[in-house]
Amino acid sequence: MTIQARIGEITERIVRRSHDGRSRYLDRLRAAAEKGRVRNRMGCANLAHGFAACGPADKSALMAGEVPNIGIVTAYNDMLSAHQPYEGYPERIRQAARERGAVAQVAGGVPAMCDGVTQGEAGMELSLFSRDVIAMGTAVALSHQMFDAALYLGICDKIVPGLVIGALSFGHLPGVFVPAGPMPSGISNDEKARVRQLYAEGKVGRAELLDSEARSYHAPGTCTFYGTANSNQMLMELMGLHIPGATFVNPNTPLRDALTVLAVERALAITASGNVFAPIGEILDERAFVNGVVGLHATGGSTNHTLHLVAMARAAGIALNWQDFADLSAVVPLVARVYPNGSADVNHFRAAGGLQFLIREFLAAGLLHRDVRTVWGTGLEGYTVAPTLGEDGRLAFAESPAESGADAVLRPASRPFQPTGGLAVLDGNLGRAVIKTSAVKPDRHVIEAPARVFHDQEELQRAFKAGELDGDMVAVVRFQGPKANGMPELHKLTPPLGVLQDRGYRVALVTDGRMSGASGKIPAAIHVTPEAAEGGPIARVRDGDRIRVDALAGTLEVLVDPAEWATRLPAEADLSTNGWGVGRDLFAGFRRSVGPADQGASAL
Repeated sequence: MTIQARIGEITERIVRRSHDGRSRYLDRLRAAAEKGRVRNRMGCANLAHGFAACGPADKSALMAGEVPNIGIVTAYNDMLSAHQPYEGYPERIRQAARERGAVAQVAGGVPAMCDGVTQGEAGMELSLFSRDVIAMGTAVALSHQMFDAALYLGICDKIVPGLVIGALSFGHLPGVFVPAGPMPSGISNDEKARVRQLYAEGKVGRAELLDSEARSYHAPGTCTFYGTANSNQMLMELMGLHIPGATFVNPNTPLRDALTVLAVERALAITASGNVFAPIGEILDERAFVNGVVGLHATGGSTNHTLHLVAMARAAGIALNWQDFADLSAVVPLVARVYPNGSADVNHFRAAGGLQFLIREFLAAGLLHRDVRTVWGTGLEGYTVAPTLGEDGRLAFAESPAESGADAVLRPASRPFQPTGGLAVLDGNLGRAVIKTSAVKPDRHVIEAPARVFHDQEELQRAFKAGELDGDMVAVVRFQGPKANGMPELHKLTPPLGVLQDRGYRVALVTDGRMSGASGKIPAAIHVTPEAAEGGPIARVRDGDRIRVDALAGTLEVLVDPAEWATRLPAEADLSTNGWGVGRDLFAGFRRSVGPADQGASAL
């Protein structure tokens, strides 16, 4: 089936808007590709430095100059459960490359923060900026120009977007993203959320809370809820940068290992000396980004990608904007219920048919661009197959089942959970914002209530614990934007606001900060721009002002007499403590130069 008309129109609109920037990007990419293998033209001392530490066979191969060399950019550390499995990947990749007549080298490492560790702590103020650091680190790793292709080892929140941005600065190189997979399922996400709320109410203690969290986050692998990390992995598959079906295979399994070896094979196949040259900058075109946004809406993915996808697209010369997200949301059905949009986790989603089922359904309905380039060497139809290991231990691919294995988790496009996507964009006299509606009950899609204004999440927490929040309200948490303090996630607001909603109050959140990709049942207008630190309208709100958050109409309004509103001066906040401690002093330049949320909140 051809692409659905409205999706086709939006794609063409993006192509037209991006024409000049994309043309300049592709001209640079093709000029770099035409130079061929740079290391063959290096000075002998330069090249000798590049292979000095290699073993004899790899050194001889690189001296001869004929074999492909794969650069590995790794975000390994053994504090992140998602990234710990990468520890042994370089040697596995090197061995697979040697067996295929090639060489592989670790080109460099990039930092990988765990937002789960830094939630509510000062370190979270470095989190969003770490994306740009990772992009720069990727460029540093590849700047040696020793490589014919690259493998990118990264999973979590800012890491994949940073790797993509860095990879696109070397867009003439083919690249394959190599996941490590989610940890096995622990306690249910509903149970985890229940204990968190009990703790927020003072009904259980720290020991009970820590036991619950440890039974949820309990093994190597990605956290199993559908937050930014797993949304990243969905995007890499929908955008053609994974081996088909690689996304949600558990770590440290024979199938996972076989898929990693296959990633090496594909990276070699798509080099300039392989069968089909596929530079990553050409794979990630306008259609690939539209497919990514469609996947985000269809699965109720992370709100963080209204920042990351915009920044990633810009790195490829593509002008993607929030209006594109909103217009695609209007025509893309929500077909997945994975926590926080439901009780299932990503292991249950995969067992129900996963991305292979979704891709086949959406291709048949014309909701995804079929004729895209991928690292698999096919259009997107090549991603309807799921990997398996045969009795002989060999990797094989089979069509996923025609029916969902769990109707409460994954549905066909013809019978969705709701007819529109999981994200909406709000506009009004408070600015622009994003809201995730897929996990919010329909009777909460419109909230009108008096404002309670806070300048950080700790202030709201104190008011909650003191019993001061005992009615309908719109919590306005401001001075949390990228220029103010790096735009931290405000995930610790979820339990107290959830408690208030469960008590029957009509509650919403409005903030120029971020919520976790796992933000759930509370209607939250986030990423408000212009931010308070730039004198945006959110800085003029006062306690008691009536605010209307309307996800149905797509509006965000303060209901104050226009004449009074026009004369109000913005509040100010003391931001001096954001400038030091836990490395924050090193990021002052980022805070000064960062762009607004609707342009990707990037300092690059």
